[in-house]
Amino acid sequence: MARIRVLVVDDHRIFAESLAAALAAEPDVDVAAAGSGPAALRALERAAAEARPYDVILVDAELGGPAPGGAAAVGGSPAASGSPAAGGVPALPVPRPEEPGAVDGISLVAQVRAARPGVRSVVLAEKDDPRCAARALQAGASGWVAKDCSLQRLLTVIRGVLRDETHLPPALLTGVLRELTTARKHRTESEQLVESLTPREREVLRCMVAGLGRKAVAERLFLSPHTVRTHMQNVLGKLGVHSTLAAVALARRAGVGPAEPVTVRLAGDVVERGSQLA
Repeated sequence: MARIRVLVVDDHRIFAESLAAALAAEPDVDVAAAGSGPAALRALERAAAEARPYDVILVDAELGGPAPGGAAAVGGSPAASGSPAAGGVPALPVPRPEEPGAVDGISLVAQVRAARPGVRSVVLAEKDDPRCAARALQAGASGWVAKDCSLQRLLTVIRGVLRDETHLPPALLTGVLRELTTARKHRTESEQLVESLTPREREVLRCMVAGLGRKAVAERLFLSPHTVRTHMQNVLGKLGVHSTLAAVALARRAGVGPAEPVTVRLAGDVVERGSQLA
């Protein structure tokens, strides 16, 4: 029997342990729990290194409270350390006040999609929110499920997303489609504004997206700071915005990526110039 490896990512300890215990009762499911986004990413990395990758992650839509540590394995071989709690369910680590690099649920879905495209993400939500559900789908989620749904429903979704299905509650469908249509409209409008720029202005915009200041842009494009200032003013005017941050946000909606770092070779050594926004 092919086993399904599931990682529950939720900083609500009681809910995470209860869900993990329920899933572990299924004969074909191995499940572990992680109490934060960074802990989930570490668990995914360890599992991949051990050639035992997770198939599905269940992510709390409201994830974001910092919590530490790895994943506590349930119902299969340990994925990480954890001490058993009452009822045989390994306990999640006790949260620390802060954990560097904490991410919210939607950001975690996007990171997993980029780093582990073979892992399917399902978002668990306490309430139906079309806007948040649309953002989850755009980030790469394959499903959106209410936290109070039945175990059978959740298992149906888990098995469905592994067949490349997308699962949404019927009541959310209209709202999500509306949100996605609106987002597409805004992207199209942003693309049209970017297309109004000259090739040089687009180069300057990409440098702005990369987080380069006026002096750095001038050095990169072999222009004077005064010329760069003029180009930046033209970019803001044509995009209809009043700040660099607004221009960068619009550029990203239009799919404009950052300028690549400049590679300079000196006596056989490679030096990269230019910095990018995180």
